[in-house]
Amino acid sequence: MENSNNTSTADTALLHLRKEIDAIDDRILELLNQRARCAQQVAEIKTAAGEVDCFHRPEREAEVLRRIAENNSGPLSQEAVTRFFRELMSECLALEKPLTVAFLGPQGTFTQQAAYKHFGHAIQAVPLPAIDEIFRAVESGACQYGVVPVENSTEGVITHTLDSFLRSFLLIAGEVGLRIHHNLMSKLSSSEEIREVFSHQQSLAQCREWLDRYLPNVRKTAVSSNAEAARLAAVMPNTAAIAGEVAAELYGLNVLERNIEDEPDNTTRFLVIGRNPVGATGNDKTSLLLSTRNNPGALYAVLEPFARHSISMTKIESRPSRRGTWDYVFFVDVEGHRNEPRLAEALKEVEKSVTMLKILGSYPRASS
Repeated sequence: MENSNNTSTADTALLHLRKEIDAIDDRILELLNQRARCAQQVAEIKTAAGEVDCFHRPEREAEVLRRIAENNSGPLSQEAVTRFFRELMSECLALEKPLTVAFLGPQGTFTQQAAYKHFGHAIQAVPLPAIDEIFRAVESGACQYGVVPVENSTEGVITHTLDSFLRSFLLIAGEVGLRIHHNLMSKLSSSEEIREVFSHQQSLAQCREWLDRYLPNVRKTAVSSNAEAARLAAVMPNTAAIAGEVAAELYGLNVLERNIEDEPDNTTRFLVIGRNPVGATGNDKTSLLLSTRNNPGALYAVLEPFARHSISMTKIESRPSRRGTWDYVFFVDVEGHRNEPRLAEALKEVEKSVTMLKILGSYPRASS
């Protein structure tokens, strides 16, 4: 009799909670559509003011996501809350004008994942076969933004991206950090029959130790992307690919081994490129391209103003300028927005000591 009473009490409590959840869901739905209508009204005001190319404001989105994360009291994680609001803003923007975003294709690459992480899934994602084609698509206006890889925590910079900035007028509008998990996948059910492994050269390098240990006699072939590797593994016998799980789903492959990257914190940084400058958010980063005279102390003259104005430099990378033997340009990341007084003054001083200074953009620091 006592068990029956306990069961009845539990059923009543569950029924009450389910009704409360239903009521909350109805309210959430009402508020979501209310927010969407507000977004539509914002677009209408901008259209009436002639701002037809300004529907997307990266600094505004960054501020919203940061405020939501700071106000989140749980139990949902900040990552979950940020992901939800990213998708909400993406859907609201798409009601008026979906963004066209170029990425390094084909479908299923890590660059596509980075594009969705930054913009949400309500974009028109355009796969392109090469980094320079992404730059051209954005330069021509065929796409509003592009997403390109720039560096990996294990293997360093992606030189094609840095070289493209040398030739382009585009600006950096954002950055994305993506935790990279590499998986061995194939039509086969066992790795014993694999004779060749396809992947992008960066991924092969990031899994070098694992491949040498477990597949020492298997041929390793670099291809244009991990998604292309998965496509090849789906049609060529006795082959496998190294790629993300999304590629396995797209091309019908079995994941034989998961997380085979050599470094457990393997992360790739991606840049969002666009044609318009981004306003300040209070938590920004500025990227520079500069060259110096080949004189003693030339690099010190560049770095000293940043130190004197208490501006933190988060990255410096040199690349051949292609203008002459042993002539280099430097890619530099510093904290702050170019319009902030301290950084603006430092840049003015740096400009006096270099042969070329190009500000690639000020943009919000990557969120979680």
